[in-house]
Amino acid sequence: MKEATNDARRNALKMLGTGSAAGLFGLLGGPSRAEAREHYTTPDYQKGMAPVKIKSVKAIVTAPQGSNLIVVKVETTEPGLYGLGCATFTQRAMVVIPAINVYLNEFCAGKDVDNIEDMWQAAYVSSYWRNGPALNNALSGLDEALWDIKGKRAGMPVYQLLGGKVRFAIPCYTHANGKTPDETADDVQRIQERGFKYIRIQQGGYGAVGSTEQKPDFKEAGFGGPTDNYMNERTYLKSVPKLFETVRKKVGDEIELLHDIHERVQPMDAINMIKALEEYRPFFIEDPFSPENMGWFKQLRQSTTVPIAMGELFNNINEFRDPMANQLFDYIRCHVSQIGGISPAMKVARLGEWFNVKTAWHGPGDVSPVGHAAHAHIDLAIWNFGIQEAVSFNEQTQAIFKGCPTMKNGYMSVNEVPGLGVDIDEKEAAKYPITSKSNWQVRRFDGTIIRP
Repeated sequence: MKEATNDARRNALKMLGTGSAAGLFGLLGGPSRAEAREHYTTPDYQKGMAPVKIKSVKAIVTAPQGSNLIVVKVETTEPGLYGLGCATFTQRAMVVIPAINVYLNEFCAGKDVDNIEDMWQAAYVSSYWRNGPALNNALSGLDEALWDIKGKRAGMPVYQLLGGKVRFAIPCYTHANGKTPDETADDVQRIQERGFKYIRIQQGGYGAVGSTEQKPDFKEAGFGGPTDNYMNERTYLKSVPKLFETVRKKVGDEIELLHDIHERVQPMDAINMIKALEEYRPFFIEDPFSPENMGWFKQLRQSTTVPIAMGELFNNINEFRDPMANQLFDYIRCHVSQIGGISPAMKVARLGEWFNVKTAWHGPGDVSPVGHAAHAHIDLAIWNFGIQEAVSFNEQTQAIFKGCPTMKNGYMSVNEVPGLGVDIDEKEAAKYPITSKSNWQVRRFDGTIIRP
């Protein structure tokens, strides 16, 4: 009897050694592997989600605050499930619309909504030549809409899918302006009272456009268009150090001050002006050079320690790589709804982390609330966030876009619901038709076009 018991133990150990769990369970009176599988119930978190296909892609256009806004709506085979993304290209809106309604609608129909990276890569190279701004805006809208859908499918805000929050809200800067340095300083004080700690200061428009009554010679000669603007570069270059000096004297050193050159002066003039601003400790000076003049950044770095923001006009994602790797600027100033959406913006942000380059996404009024929400979700999730451009939405915009990002005490917050958190009322949007007109012409005294 004792010998038989020992034999049974030896057989059980042998079965364990050969991995015969089913035989062991059978020997010990437990269920076999087949029986165990039959009674096993997969937990909900392991089941995943059923595939969902893209049904259609279309553009929704509106202009409730004057600027043309374009939103991509991706509808799916799951009833009631759709995503929204920003494809706004205010200056060439009429070109982007057919790129969405014709090209993307045909390209995306029947594809799996979950494969965002594959969809992005395929759309980016399917035109053979790399995308220009019109196709890039369309692609940005598609990409953001797919992230919106993925968040809704997962039951999470998009920032959770990007890694979760690393800050409770998003510090923002807003804009102070005036016709004189004193007027601008007064505006800074009013903005401080609203809780902002970062303020961009300008005198007149970019390049002090509109701050002079002087009529240029090209106007007298009847050259150019009737709405073309005039910029006096010498006047502008002398005015900016005076502007910083006046504002610093009036508001002190605690507030962070920013300024945007908007690529409107010659490179050497920009370098000399930025050097003159060092004593006023700018938070950053934005866009000192046009994309055609990137080679001047090395000299700028050798000439001044003022932090620099750059990249608003970059179109191809490869334009960011070398300047960031060589630390030629401190803040990457991408227009997320132009470079291709959330997917490439996250890659740019992650690259910047390795080289201590922070983000400062371009967030003007000609980005839809959906686009601003995309900025905000990325801002919440990335460690090397630098600053975000603030935005305000009028009543008409808020009636069209439910769940707009909100501003409080200088911080932006998102609507804490699955996806990007912004919805659209298409009937309300239709009340504000877009136009094909755009006026970005700025000229020198003799009528020469100034490049932004």
